[in-house]
Amino acid sequence: MTQRVRDKEPETTLGASAGIDVPGGDVTPGRSGLPELLGLTLTAGAGVLFVLRPDFYEAGVHVFAARAASLVH
Repeated sequence: MTQRVRDKEPETTLGASAGIDVPGGDVTPGRSGLPELLGLTLTAGAGVLFVLRPDFYEAGVHVFAARAASLVH
């Protein structure tokens, strides 16, 4: 622990670790199994498409740039 932290939090002892004996500080297991699986699946699919069909990404960048340019005009 640095000197600055001890100065800002005088009630903290040197050996104390964050979260010890703090009410409500227990770590609860996450319930993000399905959203995490879907996100990883989408990421893996995008990676495969990037390797197999890079022209899809070029078209996507072109559409994005065209819409951004139309907003400027």
